[in-house]
Amino acid sequence: MGILGLSKLIADIAPGAIKERELKHYFGRKIAIDASMCLYQFLIAVRSEGAQLTAADGETTSHLMGIFYRTIRLVDQGIKPVYVFDGKPPDLKGGELAKRAEKREEAQKLLQAAEEAGNAEDVDKFNRRLVKVTKTHSEEAKQLLKLMGIPFVDAPCEAEAQCAALVKGGKVFATATEDMDALTFGCDVLLRRLTFSEARKMPVQEFHFNKVLEGLELNKDEFIDLCIMLGCDYTNSIKGIGPKRAIELIKTHKSLEKIIEKLDTKKYTIPEDWNYKQARLLFKEPDVADVNDIELKWSEPDEEGLVQFLCGDKQFNEERVRSGAKKLYKARNTTTQGRLDSYFKVLSTPSSNPQKRKIEEKKGSAKKGKTAGNSKFRGKAK
Repeated sequence: MGILGLSKLIADIAPGAIKERELKHYFGRKIAIDASMCLYQFLIAVRSEGAQLTAADGETTSHLMGIFYRTIRLVDQGIKPVYVFDGKPPDLKGGELAKRAEKREEAQKLLQAAEEAGNAEDVDKFNRRLVKVTKTHSEEAKQLLKLMGIPFVDAPCEAEAQCAALVKGGKVFATATEDMDALTFGCDVLLRRLTFSEARKMPVQEFHFNKVLEGLELNKDEFIDLCIMLGCDYTNSIKGIGPKRAIELIKTHKSLEKIIEKLDTKKYTIPEDWNYKQARLLFKEPDVADVNDIELKWSEPDEEGLVQFLCGDKQFNEERVRSGAKKLYKARNTTTQGRLDSYFKVLSTPSSNPQKRKIEEKKGSAKKGKTAGNSKFRGKAK
């Protein structure tokens, strides 16, 4: 779920915190990607005639197709992705997971009714609501990434928290996810839309955490309390308080404790046994692996291994798989050098000596004149 309404609130109040970039802007960058979010997107979006793509044995392959081709697209743009997979969810998230299970159960009933009525549009809608990323999906994705030479990290708990730790630890440049709670975990740079397909030609949204705090006029602790008020995965929010009212209250009272103390409980309903303190602690001190113990290594793809894994029973096209492997191999040998070249361009610095600077400027003018003359000469000599 992430943080409800946070992206719109930032866009409205702190638009300077958001930059829009083309994908090529991230050439040579190492980026941590929320794997579960990607798999969910692929399971919903990669469909054939309204149904999931499947292997010969009937098992779903939509997630593998999505990971394979989307990763190649990113690598082809010079991006160095590292996928981060969710671990065990925190106990505090149990309520949110229970709600999701209830929604899937309700969707199953509505799907059956839609099928009986022959309503194709509703059938597709409720099928999407039943999509769930399973352990099998994740394990198959890891196997594929290993064959592609792409590193992945198993988070002990929440993937977004581990992604944020990788950014803060300097292991990667940014986190790519659609869930805004990566910012609540203190991620310095958050990228949305990075993993969108080419069909959805939208610029990447780049959120800078320090600019978010500056634009909202909040410190880190106040921002976390704001996110809890907006609605997160770990606890219920106060009924009747929307994003604009929430930030007004935070700016006025500075903390949830003070807000509760001053709030008109006849107008606003505070959840019974509201566990906001535990939620706050999860955001401030999440369970993450020490980034100093994590080694990120991009290696050459195993072309034959990819063919063996994806073709045959999984029914991928062998020619396209081999073509993808070659793109991965080529990108691995060009990305790093390209980024280094752009970083280490030699820039001339004007001399601090006034007399010497005049001589340099005269030399520069003479050189320009000579170049212009040569250009004219070359233009005539055809």
